[in-house]
Amino acid sequence: MNAGMGGFWPEPWLTRSLGYPGLALAAALLLLVLCLNARRTRRPGEPPLIKGWLPYFGQALKLQKDPLGFMTSLQKQYGDIFTLLLGGKYITFILDPFHYTSVAKNQKLSFQIFTNKFLKRVFSIKKMLTDSDLIDEIHSTYQFLQGKHLDILMESTMQNLKQVFEPQLLKTTSWSTEYLLPFCNSVIFEMTFTTIYGNILADDKKTFITELKDDFLKFDEKFTRLASGIPIELLGNIKSVRTKLIKDLTIESLAKLQGMSEVVQRRNDILEKYYTPKDTEIGAHHLGLLWASVTNTVPTMFWAMYYLLRNPKAMAVLRDEIDHLLQSTGQKKGPGFSIYLTREQLDSLVYLESTILEVLRLCSFSGIFRFVQEDLTLHLESQDCCLRKGDFVVIFPPILHHDPEIFEAPDGLLFSSRTQMSDCQLLCLRKYSSQFSPVGQGRTKTSIKVRFLS
Repeated sequence: MNAGMGGFWPEPWLTRSLGYPGLALAAALLLLVLCLNARRTRRPGEPPLIKGWLPYFGQALKLQKDPLGFMTSLQKQYGDIFTLLLGGKYITFILDPFHYTSVAKNQKLSFQIFTNKFLKRVFSIKKMLTDSDLIDEIHSTYQFLQGKHLDILMESTMQNLKQVFEPQLLKTTSWSTEYLLPFCNSVIFEMTFTTIYGNILADDKKTFITELKDDFLKFDEKFTRLASGIPIELLGNIKSVRTKLIKDLTIESLAKLQGMSEVVQRRNDILEKYYTPKDTEIGAHHLGLLWASVTNTVPTMFWAMYYLLRNPKAMAVLRDEIDHLLQSTGQKKGPGFSIYLTREQLDSLVYLESTILEVLRLCSFSGIFRFVQEDLTLHLESQDCCLRKGDFVVIFPPILHHDPEIFEAPDGLLFSSRTQMSDCQLLCLRKYSSQFSPVGQGRTKTSIKVRFLS
């Protein structure tokens, strides 16, 4: 058992021992693990160690409640490098951007080991822990998300987006109102699924997509806890939800779809070399791909629309830019008209690009993880930093994105781009409130009229 120790859980006891003696023994073993994990002390040369008073969870609840505020307060108190206990794992955060390269290029800090552990814990993908050839072949499929293959995906995406909206628009005679987050979830999920995996020809297409989306959202709601190492048996019915999602994405299930993308076709060819056709782990691979395709896109769309709907001037600038492009290419808007934009034309929309980049700066709180393969000392510009085998190291760019020394008015939406932006050089939108979190649909009160988007 290494320093992480959070990976050990008495799962067989939890599932097999139904009587009170068995549950008591499981609780005692769990308590023992938590106590052993909490005994860790800081060694000479290691960063400040912040464990908190909660065994196992450590500082996880504080970080989840306000990631940026919590990290900023720790930076002021402990400096740019410190170690937190989070969900049974000890994670060293490095906040100084001048140290990023030292982490990213260090061969003893592994991204692949972190990824493989993550895939097993979250999606139940086990073979990638032991088969490097499978990893290499799966990575080779990323070429189908670039170049001419990306152009094909973009064209398919626009056609599928039209198919999502057009049936509703043609039969709508009055305004309809929907909460913004469920709207984004519905549009992005159906558009993404049909683009990557293909269309369902059966009459129950809408029912299948809706049920799949609802299960996906249930799974995603518990994703953070699952990724942190909490056993899936302790997360309600998420194990059964995940099993159902995996079954819906097996080769047998996907064979019923038409128009599968190149990247999925190639992944299926590879997976069939390493698994039997009925192996459910193939569906687990596809669940991972679907999750990666949808989960970051939804909050980006949500926050972009939220900020624009609250700023008519910014919305007008974007509409004018898009209208000008459509006019210059001889295209018209409205029902019955198809809009086609090449990648080069999309790249020319500098105001749109600026909006998306600013939304990612403001609202993305992701980090770059590495697994410490052995005890080592990072020789950084400002100090030496000792890292312990089995721990994780994280680069956390959001702290940089909100630095007033780098971004003027960093908590507002600043419009800028690689070209001059005339009167839209600076349009500042104040963040309305932290309660508008895309994590919980119940807390999102913004609504839209869907015909407005036609």
